[in-house]
Amino acid sequence: MSIEPLDDKLTFRPANEASWEDLQAVMGKSDAGQCHCQRFKTRGWMWSVTTEPERAGLLREQTNCDNPKAKQTSGLVGYLDDEPVGWCAVEPRTAYPRLLSGRTPVPWKGREEDKDDDSVWVITCFVTRLGYRKRGVSYAMARATIDYAKQQGARALEGYPMLPAAGKDVPWGELHVGHYSVFEEAGFKEISHPTLRRYVMRIDF
Repeated sequence: MSIEPLDDKLTFRPANEASWEDLQAVMGKSDAGQCHCQRFKTRGWMWSVTTEPERAGLLREQTNCDNPKAKQTSGLVGYLDDEPVGWCAVEPRTAYPRLLSGRTPVPWKGREEDKDDDSVWVITCFVTRLGYRKRGVSYAMARATIDYAKQQGARALEGYPMLPAAGKDVPWGELHVGHYSVFEEAGFKEISHPTLRRYVMRIDF
């Protein structure tokens, strides 16, 4: 039995226009749900310097869920009709201390980039709700970030996806950064290949 793709049936809301309950429904009990998108937000090793309730509180503060008048948020929530099915973290690169610190070398290896340039936005995480996976949700989310970042004044948008070796499986949690094909299909171009499995892909507006 074939599974119907959803990517052309989804709508998207900035996280502050979504409810916290909707975002938590997407996260569930997955690895991303335990991380609460704090991997690149913390300066130290996330699992040792924060507890799960602390990480959840930080994400709620960063997203401003349930507050449509908020001036800042940190991502998009994807919906199938009124059902929340996907999440994508997207905001200025300067919002991620761990990226800026150099603890994560992927964005910088072999590149000369101004780390303080807040007009460069990044996509750091995708989460698809259990029951809706392998139906194109991440692909649709990646496309939606392009117009969203433009509207927010970004001059460039980049991500750091993974491309596993042929025949190699990658645990779902590791692919939270996105698969290479998700970015490629959305029109991002490969900028560098800093590690065996990781790439920098980018759109300049």
